Amino acid sequence: MLLSAGEAKNLGPSSGPNRLRDLCTFCTISLDQEEVYRTKVYEKSVSPFYGEDFYFEIPRPFQCLSFYVYAKSMFQIRDLPIGKVAIRKEDLYKYCGKENWFQLQPVDPHSEVQGKVHLEMKLNELITENGSICQQLVVQIIACQGLPLISGQNCDPYATVTLVGPARWVYKNEVKLKVVELWNNGNLAQDVFLGETRVSVKILRNDNAHKAWYLLQPKGNGTKSKPDDLGSLRLKVTYTEDNVLPSPCYMALRNLMLKSPDVKPISASAAHVLGDICRESVGYDALLPVVRLLLHHNRLLPFLTSVAALELENTQEANTIFRGNSLATRCIDDMMKIVGKSYLTVTLKPVLNEVKHTRFPKFATVVNSDQHCIKIDPVKLKEGDNVEVNKENLQGYVHKVFTSITQSSSSCPPLMCDVFRSLRQLASKRFPADPHVQYSAVSSFIFLRFFAVAVLSPHTFQLRTHHPDPEISRTLTLISKTIQSLGSWGSLSKNKLVRQLLVRRCVHVIFNREVHKRAQGRKRLGKKNFKKRWLRVTNQELSYHKQKEKPLYVQAGNCVETNSWIEVLSQVSRCNPGRLSTFHPSAYVGGSWLCCTETNESTPGCKPCTATLLANIQLDIDCDRETERIFSFFSSSRSRLQKMEDACAGMSVYLGQQEECSAFTIQDPKETFRTIKELGEVLDDLQAHHDSKGALTDEPGTM
Repeated sequence: MLLSAGEAKNLGPSSGPNRLRDLCTFCTISLDQEEVYRTKVYEKSVSPFYGEDFYFEIPRPFQCLSFYVYAKSMFQIRDLPIGKVAIRKEDLYKYCGKENWFQLQPVDPHSEVQGKVHLEMKLNELITENGSICQQLVVQIIACQGLPLISGQNCDPYATVTLVGPARWVYKNEVKLKVVELWNNGNLAQDVFLGETRVSVKILRNDNAHKAWYLLQPKGNGTKSKPDDLGSLRLKVTYTEDNVLPSPCYMALRNLMLKSPDVKPISASAAHVLGDICRESVGYDALLPVVRLLLHHNRLLPFLTSVAALELENTQEANTIFRGNSLATRCIDDMMKIVGKSYLTVTLKPVLNEVKHTRFPKFATVVNSDQHCIKIDPVKLKEGDNVEVNKENLQGYVHKVFTSITQSSSSCPPLMCDVFRSLRQLASKRFPADPHVQYSAVSSFIFLRFFAVAVLSPHTFQLRTHHPDPEISRTLTLISKTIQSLGSWGSLSKNKLVRQLLVRRCVHVIFNREVHKRAQGRKRLGKKNFKKRWLRVTNQELSYHKQKEKPLYVQAGNCVETNSWIEVLSQVSRCNPGRLSTFHPSAYVGGSWLCCTETNESTPGCKPCTATLLANIQLDIDCDRETERIFSFFSSSRSRLQKMEDACAGMSVYLGQQEECSAFTIQDPKETFRTIKELGEVLDDLQAHHDSKGALTDEPGTM
């Protein structure tokens, strides 16, 4: 789902004093009653411009998409709800892809309902004391689903049943209703209304028992008087549902995408073609599922290397390297966001939390509250502000953030290290006369597109729950701009600063412990089999071993030490391009490996090495879902795919670059044409699978 919260106008009630001019407002986005995003706080305006886009995948079923506008004040304990816009799921198609102004509706606790209830109703005949026969209505509440969270916790519901109608009940009365209300037991607090459902008893005419699920409705079925004019909200909603087929249906398209890193030139690959044809319609958003798919299958590094090399071919100045919004930069951005989440959390979150707490200490006096002020703009300075002191405060924050970044190399994910190493090599080869370009190629991403962006918008990287308040936001903006300046500084000083992150120049002892060296080729028992040795691990080397490139077998004192050694060695060797993916757990003795009985000593290992961070990332990627998203992007851009095919044919016939070819990157028209034809066949076949499934699900009686 792609949401754009544009702007609001004329917020607040039309009658009475308009208090909102002195308040700050923000907008939240909720699935049912669960808030998923919120905008920044806009200061003192009844017509704020939020101007934020949110793209997210919906992880669960939902009934309603809601937008709430709140007023925020420093003197209020709770934010004040101004109004809301609620769109039911089945109505989203009416507004999909279009901007619309929505009138804000009042926020009424009795109308905020979600979930459904499973009811069973029965009629039993009873004989009264005077011998007459009457009927008894029995209502059983079997289960509830989708009830809201109350204060972040599962609710504690109970139900009430009410019969609405005449005092004396006649079975054939068609107006009589049974009302079931659900409430949350508030214990010491007030009970919260969860919703109701009304069922006419006429459904029991032909059947003495009835069982069904009912959606919960607002109090009184939502009937209410005409609300005051609370203002309006401009929104753009794009909602799509992916119909994921069985995995074998995606095999052909998946294999075609995974083959992309091996295609020469890379511009003729299926992945590059997708980015080319979707560039104008959806930008480079179509590349995210490609990045996730290649990442899962460990094919992302060669693809990123190839597209980066292609971009460098068209880069004329070293100081503009990787500065545009291109296919290569977007793919690397997506990669960093996927694999670098925990890296950002470890590196930046403690420092950003410190910025938050020191700016607004819990028990600060008036004097202490300004001791961390960093305002340096003369226009915004207040009377008594000292610009020199503020500069020192800003410098202190920047120093903490920058030091945390430059000391984080051991925490950098292996894939990011591999990509940065590749960028350094490509940049040095492209601009051999510039000794600093290898560092600026990396700083373009690690500082300008990763750390600086995370400091500026910590909520988008899950470093903060929501947007920081305006005062904190201004602080983070100044820190981010300074980090960007350091990362883009082209002098020798910048070279040294960036090198702190990329190449640890001084030797740091990371691990130092006594172990038992195991001799190879001797009997298992005997004192000479194991000798005490001291192993020393630094950021540059591991010692001790006697012969170069020979395996070293050691035995730690216990399993805890073993895990510690493995973790440390994995960290310090993650940047080693020659690291192995397999190993032999036993020794080579008597002409064969004891573990796998292979006779060749140079045979690759028979067991996989300890899993890295990438293995954990792969578990969260649904390849069928990603391939379906790729199919959707190709299908929606089929006309541009046809234009690209025509352009390739024209170039092959006329042996030159034609005017209609300028919109695409076509280095080898014959190879690109071959890829597009293969794509067309694969897409047609996959569309046929979708059509056949749709025909089946349209049959009566199917689910």
